[in-house]
Amino acid sequence: MTRIDFHTNVGDPLLYACRLARKAYQAGQPLVVLADPGRLRAFDERLWTFSPLDFLPHCMADSALAERTPIVLTADLARVPHHQILLNLAPAVPAQFARFERLLEIVGTTEDELGAGRERYRFYRDRGYALNNHKQGENQGA
Repeated sequence: MTRIDFHTNVGDPLLYACRLARKAYQAGQPLVVLADPGRLRAFDERLWTFSPLDFLPHCMADSALAERTPIVLTADLARVPHHQILLNLAPAVPAQFARFERLLEIVGTTEDELGAGRERYRFYRDRGYALNNHKQGENQGA
């Protein structure tokens, strides 16, 4: 069964997602990042700029390099090369999340983000998934 981790009360979800991506990369765990195309572009830009000392190799899922790239960005999970960790930056439950060993959910602090996060949480809980909660504020490190 997919392990699901919720990271809540996140002030800057894209920056936090970069930190989670760095953590997965440093641990040698391939990562797929799901979001709409506009958010993926913003996340791609943040991956290049969030830390002057880190390079996180990443590409889009339709790239010829996706099979060999540890961080793959996509708006559609139909054809992704990795199934270890899924980082969901979309507001909805990913249709194919159960194909992944682990799912990371980030919930920001705006009303829209909180509402969507609560809906996703209920969805997983009601289907019997064990949910791990990591509330930010007390511990900002990822």
